[in-house]
Amino acid sequence: MASIYNLATLLLFCCLANTIITPSLSELVQEQPLVLKYHNGILLKGNVSVNLIWYGQFTPTQRAIIVDFIYSLNSNRAPLPSASSWWKTTEKYRGGASTLRVGHQILHEKYTLGKVLKTAHLLALASKVNFAANSINVVFTAKDVAVDGFCMSRCGTHGSSRGSPRGTYIWVGNSETQCPGQCAWPFHQPIYGPQTPPLVAPNGDVGVDGMIINLATLLANTVTNPFNSGYFQGPPTAPLEAVSACTGIFGSGSYPGNPGRVLVDKATGASFNAHGVNGRKYLLPAMWDPQTSACKTLV
Repeated sequence: MASIYNLATLLLFCCLANTIITPSLSELVQEQPLVLKYHNGILLKGNVSVNLIWYGQFTPTQRAIIVDFIYSLNSNRAPLPSASSWWKTTEKYRGGASTLRVGHQILHEKYTLGKVLKTAHLLALASKVNFAANSINVVFTAKDVAVDGFCMSRCGTHGSSRGSPRGTYIWVGNSETQCPGQCAWPFHQPIYGPQTPPLVAPNGDVGVDGMIINLATLLANTVTNPFNSGYFQGPPTAPLEAVSACTGIFGSGSYPGNPGRVLVDKATGASFNAHGVNGRKYLLPAMWDPQTSACKTLV
């Protein structure tokens, strides 16, 4: 397994907001830039097939929101700021552009593996589509499916298959009924930290809009660190990656417990920072920019 997208940074973000800190001399020293080191490994570049495995009950509307997001990452049809302009930051990592294309889709609605899954179950589901080079198999679990570590230490996972050619996989869970305050923040009040009013979800679905944030995080982390030898900072067992290094930041002026300045739809009151295809709007997290060694936001 290459990486786990976990809650540690978000919890730290929230807890710091409740802490009164007295400035010290050491705090007056300029903070060093965040640097994700390149570890000389393979990145996913060129055409990348994204295969989708839906485990449990998802409505057609929910599936459309997520599929439209993936299409949005490489579309020039949406106005700025757009999901595709967010994704273009991945081009600054060695090797150029990663063009994502939706491949196979499998509906697995009968819960044949039950409603309590282990990591081995996620790998079995990811294997429903044969692993192939330059592909990502994404497993989505419905809101009534519990996954080992979900809500306690992770909102999603990315890793790689052990076969040849090596393919990669992602798992993202719908946290609507299990832990929206952790895995769907800022569309729900956080479990920890200041209880500021949540933002209105741009697609009207707290669980799925939260999944978009986690999927965006893991897609960027996967193409820039697919086999645990790409870009990351810290230990390989718990790395900070392209987007997980910028957890909790969605707009300029963000601080612990506050996502920052984002756009608001005047008609619905929904918060977003990226336009997508078919009139979609999304809230996407900041991504580390290799050229500036800083977390880059769209607004």
